[in-house]
Amino acid sequence: MNILLVTPAPPRSQKGNRITALRWRRILRELGHRVALELPDSVVKGDLLIALHARHSAEAILNFAQRCPRKPIVLALTGTDLYRDIQRSAAARRSLELADRLIILQPEGQQELPDRLHEKVRVIYQSATFTGTSPTPLRTVFEVCVVGHLRPVKDPFRCAYAARQLPQSSRIRVVHIGAALTADMKQRAQREMVHNKRYRWLGELPRWQTRRRLARSRLLVLTSRMEGGANVITEAITADVPVLASRISGSIGLLGRDYPGYFDPGDTRGLAQLLERVEASAPDYRELQRHCQQRKRLFQPAREQQSWRKLLHELTCTK
Repeated sequence: MNILLVTPAPPRSQKGNRITALRWRRILRELGHRVALELPDSVVKGDLLIALHARHSAEAILNFAQRCPRKPIVLALTGTDLYRDIQRSAAARRSLELADRLIILQPEGQQELPDRLHEKVRVIYQSATFTGTSPTPLRTVFEVCVVGHLRPVKDPFRCAYAARQLPQSSRIRVVHIGAALTADMKQRAQREMVHNKRYRWLGELPRWQTRRRLARSRLLVLTSRMEGGANVITEAITADVPVLASRISGSIGLLGRDYPGYFDPGDTRGLAQLLERVEASAPDYRELQRHCQQRKRLFQPAREQQSWRKLLHELTCTK
């Protein structure tokens, strides 16, 4: 098939949507299809449209539906789709109706959709692999990694604020990787480094460097207020790095409802207590490792490829 894959994240972007689109393009090509990766305003005719983001790709979805009325549309729903835009945006809701299939990245997301759309929903877990020798964690500090651009929805300084509350004896150091998307966020990160000796902001790094720093860390901390299914959790688990995460639907769907490493969104004190306990208690740390190891099978590349093969077979048989 000639597949059009649309993402609002531009070329060379390190945003999650672009990373997901690039991986899906590779998978679809491995399955034997021709794939054009486009921005929403570049849509032309094709045998199938796969669009990321219900609101930002809404016009592309509508245009494809009008130009190619007999061709299937697959819509991949992001965190802002599921937990904000489909409640507020008529264009996003129109995209739900036009799509033949709705992809979510973790099963909890289905609860945000009307019951009548559930038959369209397919869960495709994002995969990751870590190749080569895992870096040895630093011995002098307990390194904690935060990976994410500095955006309000990510609550980017929550881990830094929690680190301020740790006892003087703690060896925790927070390393934050991600671009500052506004001048104000950049200034806040720089001020935080001046006043908080446990916090270091590295800015945006090449993807391979980010993954190496993550793999070297003792923990990944995800503080987001909204996520569709953060790929960095997948990358941490496949690199055998345990996770502490805000208790939001997108993370629960990846880590499981009984995962012991949650804190309430925005709860600085709760995160500080969790960090202190996990650093001090080897049994608590091993319990996080055990739970993450049990989830690892969900994020294998072969599983993601098989999910796509099954979905494309459905569409070619029914459209």
